[in-house]
Amino acid sequence: MKIHHLRNATLIIEVGDQVILVDPMLGKKGESSPSFTFFRFKPQRNPIVNLPDNAAALLSKVTHCLITHLHPDHIDQSGVEFLKANQTPVTCSAKDETKLKSKGIKIAQTVNYWEEIDFLGGRIQGIPAVHGYGFAAKLMGDVMGFFISFPNEKSIYLSSDTIYTEAVHKVLTEFKPDISVVACGTAQLDLFQPLLMRTEDILKFAHNAPGKVIANHMEAVNHCPTSRHQLSELLHKSNLLSKVHIPEDGEEKVY
Repeated sequence: MKIHHLRNATLIIEVGDQVILVDPMLGKKGESSPSFTFFRFKPQRNPIVNLPDNAAALLSKVTHCLITHLHPDHIDQSGVEFLKANQTPVTCSAKDETKLKSKGIKIAQTVNYWEEIDFLGGRIQGIPAVHGYGFAAKLMGDVMGFFISFPNEKSIYLSSDTIYTEAVHKVLTEFKPDISVVACGTAQLDLFQPLLMRTEDILKFAHNAPGKVIANHMEAVNHCPTSRHQLSELLHKSNLLSKVHIPEDGEEKVY
């Protein structure tokens, strides 16, 4: 299995002859959405960086797409246009099917929370995600993580935009994924509590993950203050850095 980190939560999983695009925010710098904060952090249109130079070559190989939720830092208009132009088959939460179909996107299959179904020669299960602490989660709406396994390959848990919950803990400790992807930008709006795991919960996630961890959702949108360097320092102090890969945009890693 080869995993390419493109930017933010957008990544590509290569397994066998399948090339799976996850959460396609594909717009150029500043093209995907207005600023997510105006007071707490510097206002900037999103994304705040461009896609890496190798993105086009990687995207040309995509055979399938996974979408965890509908926020513009996970699927923007450029992502929609890419999926429509290529008629890329998409797997998503059953809660998002109607909205995605209305955009002209080809839905191949949908998943419910805790439901396990066949997926490209393997299996996929929908995992509940809670996008924020307290009232913030209600504003953010429905999000789904995915636990994916293929024969003779590493299993992978895409936790998506979530705080640390009983569902997250169950996947890490009972499903025991070989690879776990966690959003580490500690996103926050001008009001309310954080939308993603606070640093203590990121450390808890890394500690409880049985295999390798990939940290993403950093340095790409303006409401995510935690940098790669800051996260690396925190993990180092907690003796967890050896478990966690913090990829640069465009970086690939074989598992």
